[in-house]
Amino acid sequence: MYVPESYKTSTKKYPVLYLQDAQNLFDASTSYVGEWKVDEVLDSLKLELIVVAIEHGNEKRIDELTPYPHPEYKGGEANSYLNFILKTLKPKVDSLYSTSPAVENTFIGGSSLGGLFSYYATLKHPDVFGKAIIFSPSFWYSEQIFNLTESIVENSIFENQFYFRAGEKESETMVPMMYKMNDILSSKLSSNAQINIASIPNGEHNEALWAGLFADAALWLMNLED
Repeated sequence: MYVPESYKTSTKKYPVLYLQDAQNLFDASTSYVGEWKVDEVLDSLKLELIVVAIEHGNEKRIDELTPYPHPEYKGGEANSYLNFILKTLKPKVDSLYSTSPAVENTFIGGSSLGGLFSYYATLKHPDVFGKAIIFSPSFWYSEQIFNLTESIVENSIFENQFYFRAGEKESETMVPMMYKMNDILSSKLSSNAQINIASIPNGEHNEALWAGLFADAALWLMNLED
């Protein structure tokens, strides 16, 4: 959990960001690939935002974060994990912390499979997650995520917002698939302003890329970006 400095003395209700892969977010000692420095970034920005970081289940990570199975890598148990967030974790957080539980103040985010999951969670529950940070989403995992987006009833996600980023050196398909999804998704939204999307020159599929993007994404969550 991250709470801002002002939390100690304020009586306000705070927005909440649910982030995947907690092992890589706060402390290099819990990650074998580097950390995002979420706490240092938010402290420096002085954002009034609570972050709930959820650890992945190690060998269960693929199961948890994938909505649909892959013929080789299997998985496809994301609904169980999503139900845990919706029915157990979020109610507990809202009961213990001074949160603003409304959709416009509830965010979700992640990278790679965590980006895929965060996108899926927002499509499935646009009444819960108002904004999603989607770094390097693994849209390659199953074509069904594109089918799900195609099936969305227009204006059912008319207020939701999406922040997409991917590196141009991640893979041959990462950036093209992200923009393919953007094209499909944008046709379902009320305004192009609901999507903030960019590819990062020289960006690779690693924590260094996502750590470098987090400050801008956090400002976007709070409507403070340039």
